[in-house]
Amino acid sequence: MFDPQAPQPPEMVVSLERLRERGLVLHRAARFAEAERIYADVLRRNPADLTALICSAAALRELGRPDEAVARARTAIALQPTVEAYCHCGAALRDLGRLAEAIESFDQAIALQPQSVEAHNNRGIALQGLQRTAEALASFDRALALRPASAELHNNRGNVLCRLQRFREALASYEQAIALQPGSAAVHNNRGLVLQALRRYREAANSYQRALALQPDLAEAHNNLGTALCELGRHAEALASCRRALELQPAMRGVHGNIGNALRELERPEEALVHYELALLEEPRQADNLIRRANVLFDLLLIPQAIADYERAIELNPGHAQAHLNMSFCLMLSGDLARGLRSYESRKQLQRAAEPAVAAPEWAGEQEISGKTLFVHADQGFGDTIQICRYAKLAEARGARVVLAVQPQLRELLSGLSPTIRVIVFGEPPGRVDYRCALMSLPFAFRTTLADIPAAVPYLRADPLLAARWRQRLGEAGFKVGIVWQGSRIVRQGSRERTDSSRSIPLELFRRLASVTGVRLISLQKGDGLEQLRAGAGNLAVEDLGADFDTGTFLDTAAVMANLDLVVTCDTGAAHLAGALGRPTWIALKHVPAWMWLLDRVDSPWYPSARLFRQPRRGDWDGVFAAIHQELASLARDAR
Repeated sequence: MFDPQAPQPPEMVVSLERLRERGLVLHRAARFAEAERIYADVLRRNPADLTALICSAAALRELGRPDEAVARARTAIALQPTVEAYCHCGAALRDLGRLAEAIESFDQAIALQPQSVEAHNNRGIALQGLQRTAEALASFDRALALRPASAELHNNRGNVLCRLQRFREALASYEQAIALQPGSAAVHNNRGLVLQALRRYREAANSYQRALALQPDLAEAHNNLGTALCELGRHAEALASCRRALELQPAMRGVHGNIGNALRELERPEEALVHYELALLEEPRQADNLIRRANVLFDLLLIPQAIADYERAIELNPGHAQAHLNMSFCLMLSGDLARGLRSYESRKQLQRAAEPAVAAPEWAGEQEISGKTLFVHADQGFGDTIQICRYAKLAEARGARVVLAVQPQLRELLSGLSPTIRVIVFGEPPGRVDYRCALMSLPFAFRTTLADIPAAVPYLRADPLLAARWRQRLGEAGFKVGIVWQGSRIVRQGSRERTDSSRSIPLELFRRLASVTGVRLISLQKGDGLEQLRAGAGNLAVEDLGADFDTGTFLDTAAVMANLDLVVTCDTGAAHLAGALGRPTWIALKHVPAWMWLLDRVDSPWYPSARLFRQPRRGDWDGVFAAIHQELASLARDAR
């Protein structure tokens, strides 16, 4: 029987040393299978060969055989506890997911040699796996104190700082790693992730592209580049990047969701739905996957199915504010204001803008406000402010003294809302107040339903002097139709902004309206969209009111509208202003309209003077304008 303690013949010792050295050469060349065969041969001849045991454990890990690696390392530890044996044992245990045992092994290594960089580093990785991030950071910091010029350690430190959401510090760590090792694609990829978390999307994309220049087949970087490009509005490029990631790594989780996002932004919802379905097959209990599918079901006007997905996402993650917010739009669009307005309150968790610094409790409708001062502050866009400012009068009717803070551009217009409502601009001190309420929360505070929307119009009025001035300038001739063909390209959804080209109508489509006998088309367009008019839409007769028309206060727009026979507009602030003024207004709606226009109605409970013209199919403005042309021809004929 072989006795490992017995003296070995000199020729056998030399033979084992040469064999072991051959294994080490192969190991250093990353030829792990061949190296392991040699280590196994050495161990058959001498089961107590400590070097062969430790090296065999390392090779077995590389070969994806962690159970055998643990056994080899523990045999080595039983013979002679060493830092190397404990580190290889801990690393193999970590591979097996036995993280607590792995940490014990690294602790044993540190007890033997407190200056072991490998032990501190590996301990940090295991702690990170257990979500013990603060302890992991301490381990990486200790390792870096011992070896400050290690790119690997700076990268690992950056990873744990990301987990702690200390993104600026993480960025510094990744940049230090890159300074030490510029050719590491993985570190450039990680740097991109932290730049993306900091919303520095262009820099993030550059970092991913650098990673791909170093390692073109790095699937993760292709996928990450796709997400950054999507944020930059470069959706076709994003789609190509994510599809390349899927080609390289078909089983990569998350890619189908990202492909779906790009397709949705490209207004290809049917294709997006296919990828969201695949993402849900991968992770059926992932709330974000359900929300994405619900979003595209909403785009397809499959509202009950979308609501069901949002509800399922909320079951999985009750605090998911985006799910509540998106569901609110579905509910309100379908007419369920009671549930929808309550869910809409979740927007407050997603808004980046700070609440006004007013030391007063929030009013949600329960407390008595008669004799109290209620501070109401606008919290969405111009159109929303114009639509909902009417509720300030309801609060006043309950006996409240109302202070209304609005965008500077709307102060003069809204000052006519009520002689006793004090209208101020953002940042102006409201004085002592008893309660505060976001403007868009007032419909919820008043428990609004479709049956009791305060729809008395007009509740805003044009300045009479301005209106008279524009009446003289416009003249009396013709049937005067004010037109707006483009809303804002940027739409806010919670904390995100996205481009929405479907809010715009090609100016050329108004040509058939201009052909109606007696009709004068008058541009009310401001900002985006004027380039179509100035570029010249052929011989389309649209009257431009000039550079002095409405520099941003809406006062001129209101005064001109007061002198028009009709306003034709897409879904934008002009529709709300015309409706608030009680002017005859035709609103051209995209296939999935904003929530206040509801579904399948030609009228609006918000604006009695409005009429709605809906796209029968996504993108079908021709159908909308055929209907508008027919009605306008009849209206203009009756007016002659």
